[in-house]
Amino acid sequence: MEIDFGRTAKDYGAHRAGFPEPLFERLARFGVGNTGQRLLDLGTGAGSLGRGFAMRGCQVTGLDPSPDLIEEARRLDRAAGVKSDYVVARAEETGLPGTSFDAVTAGQCWHWFDRPRAGREIRRLLVPGGTLALAHFDWIPLPGNLVAATEALIEAHNPDWRFGGMTGVHADELADVALAGFRDIETFSFDLDVAYDHAAWRGRIRASAGIGASLSPAAVERFDAAHAVMLAETFPDEPLAVPHRCFAVVCRAP
Repeated sequence: MEIDFGRTAKDYGAHRAGFPEPLFERLARFGVGNTGQRLLDLGTGAGSLGRGFAMRGCQVTGLDPSPDLIEEARRLDRAAGVKSDYVVARAEETGLPGTSFDAVTAGQCWHWFDRPRAGREIRRLLVPGGTLALAHFDWIPLPGNLVAATEALIEAHNPDWRFGGMTGVHADELADVALAGFRDIETFSFDLDVAYDHAAWRGRIRASAGIGASLSPAAVERFDAAHAVMLAETFPDEPLAVPHRCFAVVCRAP
């Protein structure tokens, strides 16, 4: 698929669940998010992860290849009363000066990068001993649940989508960071439910790679109409409790 999340920037900013508070609390135990810390958030999208660190007093730079998403991130920053710097660039070639960050994060995006190149670039950007944190917050399909039904509908409307049935645990990232030369590699995960009403869940799915970021506007409308019918007929009760898993890899540069 050709993916462009900028095409769905408004839905992305409005409906994608931000990273939960317990993630920031756990990352703080690894020294990620300290007040005054120079932190680069790669693939920042609408700024959810970076904004959380800015609210904790970090000096945040958010980087993303989509100007539309960065504009949405700035809008959401203003609403939250924080300010971050932003750069339109790719994680593999940021154009930023070396050894200029104490920590680098990447939320919900590592799989979109050329990972060996991104790993080398992060090593260049981090100070010695600096920390890299890769974070995910994924919905979890289980037999008969809302997520499984939604994924089946996505696959029916976009057969090229291949991200269904995931567990939310990204074990391949351990090899990625090890091969990039990082050490002291640790992981953690936890589960929680996120509440959505029907309109918000529809918006969340429109903002996904399989729908708004890859289909034509007409195809998105067809999917959204079918999604609305499926929700009304099969999952009529609101709010919807959507199971999610938060997973993170934390490691240090030499």
